[in-house]
Amino acid sequence: KVLRPRKAAREATNFNSHLCPRTMLSSLSFFALVLGSEEAGALTVAVAGATGRVGRLVVDELLKREGVEVRALVRDEGKAKAVLPMDSIHCEAVSFTEKEAVARALGDAEVVVWTATGFSDAGSPLSKLKSLVDSLMAKPATAFDAKALAVIGEVATKKKARVICCSSAAVTRPSWSEEKKKRFVGAADIPIVRLNPLDVLNIKLEGEEALRKHAQNYCVVRPTGLNDDWPDGRLVVSQGDLAVGRCNRRTLAAFLADVAVNIDPQLTDGKTFECFALAGYPPPRDYTLQLDRLRTDSEASEDKEDAKEDALDATYALLQQLVPGETLQPNALAMGQTYEQLDRNETGRLGQRGLEATPAFVATK
Repeated sequence: KVLRPRKAAREATNFNSHLCPRTMLSSLSFFALVLGSEEAGALTVAVAGATGRVGRLVVDELLKREGVEVRALVRDEGKAKAVLPMDSIHCEAVSFTEKEAVARALGDAEVVVWTATGFSDAGSPLSKLKSLVDSLMAKPATAFDAKALAVIGEVATKKKARVICCSSAAVTRPSWSEEKKKRFVGAADIPIVRLNPLDVLNIKLEGEEALRKHAQNYCVVRPTGLNDDWPDGRLVVSQGDLAVGRCNRRTLAAFLADVAVNIDPQLTDGKTFECFALAGYPPPRDYTLQLDRLRTDSEASEDKEDAKEDALDATYALLQQLVPGETLQPNALAMGQTYEQLDRNETGRLGQRGLEATPAFVATK
């Protein structure tokens, strides 16, 4: 059963946070919160963008967990009726950029999982195309992700709700210096960064920054390439935006649902991290140790530059050994080429590297 912690217990935990090592604090604090809780019915989790390919899987994963009520926030109610289990959830059609509408749609949700994307708050494909073009021609701050996540963050903070944002790996890499791109070429010269179609990575980064500015309790999860043919595996988490690899949407959705419901919020709040799935390894029984090792955004910003650079070098050296395939040179990939095709020296579906026929649209989550 899902238990809601008393405010007094949460404040007491925060007050004593400096007295214990982090791992011990995480375990003991969560145990104390549960002991000091009062059962108050179901935990309500809102999924923003619930009709998307990740969003609908997050809804399914949440419904598997006992004591959870799901509020699906969607832009297209007709699509929701076609792809969501409407009898098992509460569904709200909402414009994510309107504060009052978002506040009504969230209701009493204590956690918001953001899986929406596509740049546009419009419903029909034609409207989405028009909104997409308008967003790209306007100032960056007007892009849908940034506007909507600012609203979500502000409303969630007023409601004392947490926000879990599903973003994307590689969002910082287009803005890296040329020296840094050469130093971490296996992360910086991959197709999605080299071509950055429709400025997708910069737009997602602006969304993250808007959330950090407006939300008090947030977590940003950055999956690497989403590929549903990739087998289930162990989710590996890292920081520094250096991860390259694959993750299927089922694995990602299960993790997002765990962060929303099963994982102690102190392990994820205020943190940004990347993730990919290591095929052939079973998932961990829980993510306590892995997530506890990660630094909060505020801690990372205070790190000394030398220590930060050393950590990046070590992380990069390790992660480049875990990329899919046998070649282990993700910077040799063309857009639309798989790691397996690279190993066989085969051309991908969009042509040779440097000559790719870049698709007009980026597949949404």
